[in-house]
Amino acid sequence: MKHSVFALALIGAVAARPALMKKREVPQEHAHENIVAAVNTALQLNNPDNIQDAVFGLLGAAAGIKGAGKIADADCLQQATADQAFTNAKAAGDVAGMTNALIFRALERNTGSVGLASVPCKSIKAVNPEIAALQQHQDPASAGAAALNKKIASELARQIATVGGDPALANEASTFAPGDIGDKTGAGKTCDTATDKAGCINTLKLRVDDLTKAEIATAVAGVSQVGSNATSAIANGTANANLGQACANLNGAAAGKKGGKKGGKKGGKKGAAAGNTQTAAGNATQAATGKSNQAAAGKKGAAAGKAKGAAGGGKKGAAAGNTQAAAGNSTQAATGNSNQAAAGNTQAAAGNTQAAAGNTQAAAGNAAAADFGGCDATIKFGTPSDGRKEDAFEPTDLATFNHGSALNIAVISDFVCSQLANKCTVNAAAETACDNAEAASKGLKGQAAADAFNSALGQ
Repeated sequence: MKHSVFALALIGAVAARPALMKKREVPQEHAHENIVAAVNTALQLNNPDNIQDAVFGLLGAAAGIKGAGKIADADCLQQATADQAFTNAKAAGDVAGMTNALIFRALERNTGSVGLASVPCKSIKAVNPEIAALQQHQDPASAGAAALNKKIASELARQIATVGGDPALANEASTFAPGDIGDKTGAGKTCDTATDKAGCINTLKLRVDDLTKAEIATAVAGVSQVGSNATSAIANGTANANLGQACANLNGAAAGKKGGKKGGKKGGKKGAAAGNTQTAAGNATQAATGKSNQAAAGKKGAAAGKAKGAAGGGKKGAAAGNTQAAAGNSTQAATGNSNQAAAGNTQAAAGNTQAAAGNTQAAAGNAAAADFGGCDATIKFGTPSDGRKEDAFEPTDLATFNHGSALNIAVISDFVCSQLANKCTVNAAAETACDNAEAASKGLKGQAAADAFNSALGQ
């Protein structure tokens, strides 16, 4: 897809006169040219804001505003471009188009120097909640970028999964290795080739992926509204399995590997429980490699039952992953300890009464001085607002934290904590409190998980 002559002329002028940019980081707006071109195609199907070209959304504010059309805030141009492209692709039933729009929203924008973070969009709210859930990658040399970019990629994987795309494509938004702070050339470790249709960051192998396969599987665990027409499995890019089977297979494999190493009780607790939700409906079907999900997972560990202890652990882990067992119908759910009942007991579900209580108290103590800037970062559990039939987790304040419901609290807590600094005027103590709340709720189920998160949050 050819970009507009105006856009290319502007970019050329900027590159030709670097002195005007005052130590500007060398341009990289064409590094992901494959995504930029695809989004530009979708954008032009219906472009009411007259955005000149998708590439303008990746430029700095001074250059980007030149092609922003009716978008008055250059810092929101990337979001507006992605939002319109997503809307157009959704209307056409184009899963690949929606996926590309999501990836585009998460791409890193140009900034003034190596290590300088880009400004978040605050003046415009995205129409599509899938786009609203995302933010752009930050310069990898900027403070806290590694952890933040991983969170962004995890959220991107979840959003791609909700529209029926392959969540492994979240790594397409990954950026470069960190440059050197103070580099007077502003070069960083980037590339910018408009004629490389595959994206020079891919061709030159400069992309540093944010997520491993196991991290992608963890990120999409609990995502229920997964489309049925994804064509590639996470664990095998050439497979013709549907996405639900692929996610289940990868979850099982990752869990089985841990189970095989740690054996019996721990294997079941940390293995099958993590993947049970996704695998329940699809374990007996043919997965990406032509073998059953159980066989694929068991090849690496506990699920195959090669060791007597591992098999026993898997059985207990499966019980732990069952919704009813987690609610207390099985005395071995979540804790694997037949001497403790799991029903309504936050500490027992965590497997360590004293540790869970200590973690919650410590997190609450850290949150004592937290300032959330008037935002409500709590999470509620029950009948969700998005039409889901079963009880699920969702942000209490959906106006600020616009996200669909999820069966796993980690999906919501990770989103809320990653968006906190952008959506609200918070201090460092509030961000720390949110991270501690995530840790306090980890592994818990239902209302117990929401209570643990909210208590540790201190709101």
